[in-house]
Amino acid sequence: MLDLFTIFSKGGIVLWYFQGTCQALGSPVNALIKSVILQERGGSSTFEHGSLTLKYKLDNEFELIFVVAYQKILSLSYVDKFIDDVHLEFRDKYKEDLKIGSLFGKFDFTGEFQQLLQQAEKESRDKAKIGKQMRTFEESQKSKKTVASMKIEPKKEEKNKTNKAKKAAVKPEPAPTQIITNGSKDQEEQRLDEETILKNRERLFNRAKPKKVEKLPKASPKEDKKKKGKEARQWSNGGSVKDMPSLDYSAKNAAEGNNGAVNGTKQLPLEEQLAMVGSMAGDLQNIDESSGDEVEEEEEEEVDEPEKSKVTNQKSTKSSGFGVFNMFRGLVGSKSLTKEDMAPAMNKMQDHLIAKNVARDIAEKLCDSVSTKLEGKVMGTLSRVTSVIREGIEESLVQILSPRRRIDILRDAMEARSRGKPYSMVFCGVNGVGKSTNLAKICFWLVENGFSVLIAACDTFRAGAVEQLRTHTSHLNALHPAEKHDGRSPVQLYEKGYGKDAAGIAMEAIKYARDCHFDVVLIDTAGRMQDNEPLMRALSKLIKINQPELVLFVGEALVGNEAVDQLTKFNRALADHSDMDQPRLIDGIVLTKFDTIDDKVGAAISMTYTTGQPIVFVGTGQTYRDLRKLNVKAVVKALLKA
Repeated sequence: MLDLFTIFSKGGIVLWYFQGTCQALGSPVNALIKSVILQERGGSSTFEHGSLTLKYKLDNEFELIFVVAYQKILSLSYVDKFIDDVHLEFRDKYKEDLKIGSLFGKFDFTGEFQQLLQQAEKESRDKAKIGKQMRTFEESQKSKKTVASMKIEPKKEEKNKTNKAKKAAVKPEPAPTQIITNGSKDQEEQRLDEETILKNRERLFNRAKPKKVEKLPKASPKEDKKKKGKEARQWSNGGSVKDMPSLDYSAKNAAEGNNGAVNGTKQLPLEEQLAMVGSMAGDLQNIDESSGDEVEEEEEEEVDEPEKSKVTNQKSTKSSGFGVFNMFRGLVGSKSLTKEDMAPAMNKMQDHLIAKNVARDIAEKLCDSVSTKLEGKVMGTLSRVTSVIREGIEESLVQILSPRRRIDILRDAMEARSRGKPYSMVFCGVNGVGKSTNLAKICFWLVENGFSVLIAACDTFRAGAVEQLRTHTSHLNALHPAEKHDGRSPVQLYEKGYGKDAAGIAMEAIKYARDCHFDVVLIDTAGRMQDNEPLMRALSKLIKINQPELVLFVGEALVGNEAVDQLTKFNRALADHSDMDQPRLIDGIVLTKFDTIDDKVGAAISMTYTTGQPIVFVGTGQTYRDLRKLNVKAVVKALLKA
C-alpha cells in the first residue's frame, strides 16, 4: 500500500497528489528536496527517511518530479514500473498544458492513477501466486543459436598438432641400409668405425670433466682489514660544529629570532612577524582564483575555421535584434538527450575527475546524478553534448561546494560573548594532518579580531603535543602583547599533562573560560585513525559531554579515496557511541596543505559530498596568516581545467 504519491514542479508547485494515510507526509518530501535534489545527489532514485522509503523520477523536459512513498518494511516490487507508467500517463494527458507552462490549472488525475495502481497490484499478486516458472525452449537463448554456431572447433595449436601427426604418419620410413661385407675392405671400414667411436667417447668424457679454475693470489691480511673497514660517508647537506648555532631551535634562540620551522609553522624574522599583526582583521580572504577562461580556450581550439565564420555570422544576426537566428533555430528542430548519447562524454568526464583526485565512488555518483538530471532535456541541434555535460557538471560542483548553511564564526562568537558564554570548537582528525598547526592559525585570526582565546590541550596521548601548544601560545602572545589587551594575555593554554581523560579536561577548560571571561575555547584532540574504536569512543564522549558549538574535521587536501573512508567512519563512530536521538556529527571541514596540490583539488569535492558540510577554513602555507576561505569558483575552475 502506498502512503503518498505526489507530482510537483522544480519550482515547488504541487500539481497533484495522492495520500493513502492521514499522517502528514510533508517532512519526508522536504527532506528529499533538501538532501538529494538541491544537493545534486540524484544518482540513486531511492531515499530513506525514518520509516519511509521514497522513490522519485525526474522529468527534465517539463521540469517535473514524481515521488512515491511507502513503508520501509514493505518490499513492493512494482514501484519502479508503476512510477514509470504514471509518468507516461501524466505526460500524455497534460502534454499541451505543460508545453504552454500553465501549471496553475486543475489536474484531475485521480481516475487514471487508481486504474494504474490497481493494475500494478494485480500483476504483482498474480506473479506471487504463479511463482517463478521455467522458460520454454523458444524463450531461451539456445533456441536462437544455429547448429553451425554450436559446433566446437579445435584451437589452432591443436589443429597444427593433428596435421603434423598425420603428415608424420603418411611419410614412408627410410629403407634400412644394407651393409655389404666383401673381404678386407669391410674389415677396414669396421676398424675405422671402432676408432671413431673411441675418439668420440674420449671427447665426451673430457667435456663432462669440470674445468680447472685458476686461483687468484690471496691478498695480504693488512689489505683485507683496509677493505673491510667502514668508510665515513660524506653527506651533501651535512653540517659541522660551526653550523650548530644556526641549527639550534631552542626557546632561547627562538626568542632571538632565528629562522626555521617550529611545531609545523614557519618562523619568520622579527620584522616580518610584526608585519603580520593587523593583517587578518575582518573576514578571511578567498583563495586566489586562477586566471584565464579554460572553457573559451577549449571551444576555440575545437572549432575549425569555417565553423568560426558560421559562429561569427550567427553572433552578428543574434546581436542585430531581427530574430533571424531564433527563427533559424526553430526551423532546425531540437533533440532530447539520452543516456546513450551522454555515455562517451560522461565516461571521459568521470576519468578526468578521478585524475583530479576526486574519489572514484564520488565521481561515479556525481556523473550519474548529472546524467539523470540531463536525461530527456531538449537540446538544440546547434549545441554540443560535451558542452551541455560540462555545464551540468559545473552547476553540480558549484551546488555541492556551496554550503547549505552559513558558518560565521566571528558573528557567533560575538553573540556568545554577549550572553556571557564562551564559544567552543573541537578539532578532530587522523594523525599528522596538522590539527595543532591550523588551530594556532585560527587562534591568530581570532586574536586579530579582538577575541581572547583559551586553548585546551586535550591531546594527552601524543608525546610533545602539550609542548607544541605551549610554544604556539608564547609566539602568539609575543605578537600580541598584554598591554594592548587590557593587561591580560590574549591567548592562554589550559593543560593537565598526559594520560588524563580528554573529556574531563575539555569540561574544566570550558568552565575556566566562563569564569575568566574568555571569548573562545579551542579544543585540540589526539590524532586517531578511523578504525581505532577506543579512541573514537573517547572522542564521541568528549563531544557528547561538552556539546561544543562547532565540530571541525581537519583533513589533508592530498588524500583521494581515503577522505571518503575517514569522514564516513568518523561520522558513523560519533553517531554509534553518542547514545542520543540526534547525535552530534561533523559540522565543518578544515582543508590543510592546499598549497601542495596544484590543481588536483578533488578532495574538497569528496569531503563535502560525503558529509554535506561546508569547508570552513583552508590552510595554504606555514605561517600564521596562511589561512583562507574556500573560493567555490576557483575550485570548480581548477577541477574542470584540462
